[in-house]
Amino acid sequence: MKRKYRKVVTTILLGAMIIFLCRSAFFASYVVEGESMVPTLNDGNLLMVNTFVYDLTEVDRFDVIVFHANQKEDYVKRVIGIPGDKISYRDDKLYINGEYVEEAFLDNYTHATMSDKPRTESFTLKEITGEETVPEGKLFVMGDNREESLDSRSFGFISETQLVGKVDVKYWPLSQASLSLGK
Repeated sequence: MKRKYRKVVTTILLGAMIIFLCRSAFFASYVVEGESMVPTLNDGNLLMVNTFVYDLTEVDRFDVIVFHANQKEDYVKRVIGIPGDKISYRDDKLYINGEYVEEAFLDNYTHATMSDKPRTESFTLKEITGEETVPEGKLFVMGDNREESLDSRSFGFISETQLVGKVDVKYWPLSQASLSLGK
């Protein structure tokens, strides 16, 4: 009986250790700082970031990502443009490669503010970056709170090498928990 008990305890401990190591290797926990992603993410939200997904797949438009902004800070933003995209905003509407693209994730923000003021000021990629299209290996990112976000409109493209990962889970506070923050 003692031997069986020891085997069970050893199996449980080994399983727990494997889970801990996998979580550490494939996921990172982040705390949101600031208001640039409101209402999708709020200051103080805790996030689980998938750090290996982009080793297996390409970055998709509208993914919520974490990236190294500089040596001290990581930012969380939404991917608006991927390589080859020609981006413009006119009359508070996103156009990619000349086609209107709906941003349904901004609907909550529009309802919350009840403002007639545009969420996103008009611009073209050329006006902001000097480039017609998003270059290969680069991304154009923006915060959902367009009026309060420091994003590619200010600092330009980010390199795909700056990516930490994709935000898969918002887990704190529990009342705001969600499994997917994409489209």
